[in-house]
Amino acid sequence: MTSYRPDALIASDISAYLALHQSKSLLRFITCGSVDDGKSTLIGRLLYDSKQIFEDQLSALESDSKRVGTQGQEIDFALLVDGLAAEREQGITIDVAYRFFATEKRKFIVADTPGHEQYTRNMVTGASTADLAVILIDARKGVLTQTKRHSYLAHLLGIRHIVLAVNKMDLVGYDSAVFEQIVADYRAFADSIGIADFTPIPLSGFKGDNITALSENTPWFTGPALIDHLESVELDVDKDRAKPFRLPVQWVNRPNLDFRGFAGLIASGSVRPGDRVRILPSGRTTSVARIVGMGGDRQEAVAGESVTITLADEVDCSRGDVIAAADAPPQAADQFQATIVWMDQTELLPGRGYWLKLGTQTVTATIQPPKHLVCINTMAELSAKTLQLNDIGVAEVYTDRAIVFEPYMDSHDLGGFILIDKATNATVAAGMLNFALRRAQNVHWQAVEINREAHASQKGQQPRLLWFTGLSGSGKSTIANLVEKRLHALGKHSFLLDGDNIRHGLNKDLGFTDQDRVENIRRVAEVAKLMTDAGLIVLTAFISPFRAERELARAMMPEGEFFEIFIDTPLETAEARDVKGLYKKARAGEIAHFTGITSPFEAPLAPEIRVDTTRETPEEAAERIVETIMGTWSPVI
Repeated sequence: MTSYRPDALIASDISAYLALHQSKSLLRFITCGSVDDGKSTLIGRLLYDSKQIFEDQLSALESDSKRVGTQGQEIDFALLVDGLAAEREQGITIDVAYRFFATEKRKFIVADTPGHEQYTRNMVTGASTADLAVILIDARKGVLTQTKRHSYLAHLLGIRHIVLAVNKMDLVGYDSAVFEQIVADYRAFADSIGIADFTPIPLSGFKGDNITALSENTPWFTGPALIDHLESVELDVDKDRAKPFRLPVQWVNRPNLDFRGFAGLIASGSVRPGDRVRILPSGRTTSVARIVGMGGDRQEAVAGESVTITLADEVDCSRGDVIAAADAPPQAADQFQATIVWMDQTELLPGRGYWLKLGTQTVTATIQPPKHLVCINTMAELSAKTLQLNDIGVAEVYTDRAIVFEPYMDSHDLGGFILIDKATNATVAAGMLNFALRRAQNVHWQAVEINREAHASQKGQQPRLLWFTGLSGSGKSTIANLVEKRLHALGKHSFLLDGDNIRHGLNKDLGFTDQDRVENIRRVAEVAKLMTDAGLIVLTAFISPFRAERELARAMMPEGEFFEIFIDTPLETAEARDVKGLYKKARAGEIAHFTGITSPFEAPLAPEIRVDTTRETPEEAAERIVETIMGTWSPVI
């Protein structure tokens, strides 16, 4: 076997060597397909045949192949990629493995993605930045469910170039009939999901057939070898440069008082000094004064380049805004239809607030119950109330403010997003914006002259939202009622929203599943926000078991007007009271999803006020709350 030999130019002229490689185009591609189709072996073979293996790597590969390889005494190329111990022990890929290699014509970054369904989310991660997908099929097995899943995801993520690599042809005697049948089967599926074109190649990753050169074992195949195709395929960056100019602002560069620039990676198009641009979502127009790059001022910058732009006018522009061509700007909206790939063990809770990150923009988003799920096997649309691990669904997405976007099929940078759980900071989903909902364009805030401040001034008070939370039987309603009595005695205008009372009217259609609890609190928060807009001091007494929803309510309020009041009562104390007999029924299995018994309660981490009911009477707690909120003493009623 031949190990890596450095280019002679490195020793003679390193600058020339670096310049040569810098001018090469870069292709990002993934290998995917069902488990055991030979993805890692193929990449290992590509690295070996392109002489990217160092001597120490080659020695270790030979040793590891004898110890944990799956090819007997022969070299197991998959071990070049499968780096995790668990991968080597099982002979499978679990995580996404990235490898870099280069040929005389092009540079490559290849992602080896897992084949198991449970690791579909890892495949999505690898595919999100790929220009091309190599879909592997075991010639002995044909088109499998996971082959279809990965093909659908690759198409969904906008990968235009598909290579159908029919692998392990050596195990079927290089039979052309087997190859043609697999290609026909795959073409029928590809047509059904909208893949218009793909390049089929018969190969053997283990033997090296049709990888770097056409093989004598397949004289009936006249197409390109795999590496030839990878070197010649058209890159999307060329098309991006022909699109209208877009620069998502990543950073406002202000090194001194005389310079204010806006830095970011150009997503599409090109720009020159003097070009008219529009700042979105504000819509303000101006022109480009300078383009500053690593080497100083430039006369032009194009898609794929990171630059700093200065503007001719002092305009409000910050991280998350988009600088775009003035005559062809992208859209801005706060309601969308999106396709979502759920990537977390915890299911989607419709109505819960998640962080939505799109480019340099980060907003709070709520996801509505899915319109449907996509069945990969049949492409049927299935009804569902939520999304679970590896589900692919279509749903409406609402954001708390307008974001700048383009449909994903037009722009991956301004159309692709991720969802992040606010409590755990885990990435729970990847999504693609399909279009803005028409109502998002037709519904606008109506300007009113009697605003929030006017209502508060009329009542002579500062609006507040006092959010009481705690277990059932903790004393929330009792203490909240005592607080309102004291506020009333002080001449304050208030209103108490109680959990049981709300469920007789506004929320009578909701049950007690986690999803219904989320929606219950969302509605209450919206009502409470409207009441504070009217200048009222609003008290809410709800279990509100999840931190995410309490934080959603907090985010709706102006700074300093939300007070989380944790009525901290031990479960055994609350259960001993059991005024309504609910704990007894829950213990008997008569009530499902009961907080503290069969459903979790996420205690506040840093409430404004904490009431320990084992040390403080309701009257004492109410007095302390009023003094804290109002900053004044109130008489005991």
